[in-house]
Order: sequence, then structure tokens, then C-alpha cells
Amino acid sequence: MVVVEAYHLLLEAEEVHPPLVVVEEVEEVHTGKWRSDGFSEHVINAHIQEVPENAADVAHLDQVHGPFLIQGVDLRTTNLPSFFSQVRHGWTAAWEALPPPEEHIGVLRLSHFMTIFGCRVPLTTINVEARQIGPSVVHLHFQHAIFGKGVLLQELTPIEPLLLRMTHQVWVSRWMPWFIGKLFLLGEYHQVERDIMIWNNKRYVSKPMLVKEDELIKKHRRWYNQFYSENSPRYTADRNSLDW
Repeated sequence: MVVVEAYHLLLEAEEVHPPLVVVEEVEEVHTGKWRSDGFSEHVINAHIQEVPENAADVAHLDQVHGPFLIQGVDLRTTNLPSFFSQVRHGWTAAWEALPPPEEHIGVLRLSHFMTIFGCRVPLTTINVEARQIGPSVVHLHFQHAIFGKGVLLQELTPIEPLLLRMTHQVWVSRWMPWFIGKLFLLGEYHQVERDIMIWNNKRYVSKPMLVKEDELIKKHRRWYNQFYSENSPRYTADRNSLDW
């Protein structure tokens, strides 16, 4: 795939050595068994580490991503009482780093479901395994009991310091109804817009004060640190300079 090849070139351009991360192929996409049902793109004002770190911040899921999509993307109003405020997205999630030889991969296992007045709605469960491969590629595999499987491919490309381009492309099995893949992409698009409102207004803190519930963030930062080298430009070293 062109995206994967471009990502390898990006890694090799930073320093002169073979790429340390090989992005795995999604067989169903590579062989043409699945079709593409849409593409989205965002430009984000954030430190590159903020986006993948979202996977370890499981505590934010209910507050940020719990309100029904119809509630919008403005976090100042999504949790206000309304006719739809009793319809919510529910989440269970856990993140872990894989052991060698796949230590460059972090995995978020997520289960999504809908509730109405606190009661779980049948057949709304979507099981997700999001594989963070290296510093900026995610393969988000999802499965529904009736509609089957698909994958959302996420790529994160630095444009300049603290300015990122994020893309998503959804691929689904060819027998899946066309609107299901597009609905999944639409839902992802709106949920990402909620995250972007935070990223665009968030200050990156290299050594934050974390509570017990944020333990996964500390683990994720230790894991992500492997993608920096001695020659990698650091925000912490240059934040007071205009020489970026």
C-alpha cells in the first residue's frame, strides 16, 4: 500500500539506518477481499505523542465519548440535559504493550455498546482491537455479531512541530451493507472531533502528576519513548525557542 511505503520512507529520512518498525499488512485489504467505504482527514495542533496516548487514557471514554453522537462535538454542550442525553455510548477498555519481538506494538482492546436509560441495547456491541504499530500507525480491527468484520487504518504525519495530519480509511468485507462501513467512519469522525477539541487546547506536560487511575498513561509513555533517538528533536528542549 502506498501509505505504508510512504511511512517507511518517513522513518528512514530521520536517520540513516533501516527502519526499526515494519508496518504489518492487513491481509484482507492487501488481497482485495475488503472494500474501502470512506476516508477522512484532520489537521491537529498537538504534540505527536498526545494522539496515540489517547489509547491509554481509558478514563476519558465515558466523559468525552459517552454522549450520543447527535449531541454534537462541542464538549461544552455534549453532556447537557436533552432529549437524547439518556442515550449513551458505553465502553470497556484495556491497553497493553506487547512483549518482544513485537515490543513496537501497543494494543487497545475495546468493547463498545449503547445504553438507553442505563439499560444496555441488544446487538449494539462492537468489539475492537486497535494495534498501534510504531509511533504513528494504527490498525483498528472491529467486529459486529451480525455485520461482520472491518478495519480502520489511521496514519499520523507530522507537518511541522505541533502540527499533525491525521487520516482514517475504513475497509469492510464486500458483503457488508454499504451504509454500515460509512456509519462506522462517521461515528469515528465525530468522536475524533471531540478529541481534537481537547488536543488543540491542551499543553503537553512531559512529567505530569498522575493519579492511580492514570497508571496506563505512565506505562504508555515508557513504551512510546522507544521511538525517540538521541537525534530526535524534543519539544521539552525547544519550547522556549522560535528556531523550530
